[in-house]
Amino acid sequence: MKNKIDYSVYLVTDTGMCPRENLLDVCEKAIDGGATLIQLREKDISSRAFFEEAAALKKLCADRNVPLLINDRADIALAADADGIHIGQSDIPIDAARRILGDDKIIGVSAGTVEEALEAEKSGAEYLGVGAVFPTTTKDDAENVGIDMLRKVREAVKIPIVGIGGINTENIERLNGTGIDGVAVVSCIMAASDPKAAAAELKEKARKL
Repeated sequence: MKNKIDYSVYLVTDTGMCPRENLLDVCEKAIDGGATLIQLREKDISSRAFFEEAAALKKLCADRNVPLLINDRADIALAADADGIHIGQSDIPIDAARRILGDDKIIGVSAGTVEEALEAEKSGAEYLGVGAVFPTTTKDDAENVGIDMLRKVREAVKIPIVGIGGINTENIERLNGTGIDGVAVVSCIMAASDPKAAAAELKEKARKL
């Protein structure tokens, strides 16, 4: 599957923006609207609860042929048979994650500089999440890298790039012509009154990236 990934509308979950019991419903509506990839991100629940949530979301995603990635936790990804993981610069190294997950799983990496991007590509990352592109309230430690950095990273690496950080239906068009492969969003869909419509609008506008 990892050679055929559509990164155009990449939803990163945040149950701080919707009741946890609504997570599957929001993800289902987002997929129906055009979300092409889901990353389950959890920070403040037990490992068992994280696994159970991941397993339920994996079933939903598999039924709709949409890849599911787990944020940071290779053990949860392996246990729930997710399609891969996304890791940050301070998380488990790529080679260690690969030993746990095997060659068939997707490993994505956050990068904020050209140097980080090149190192991730060299180490075997399938794609990069580059940001924060715009100011964001969903990640306290995110530093803005701006649109110029997206272009620089795009010129430096050959693997797919996803812009992340503060991207929504109002500002996505500012990324037109950057050559990135998609946008990762959180609040734009998770906090939307109509997640399906928000995903559909992003999908239409992502065609011009």
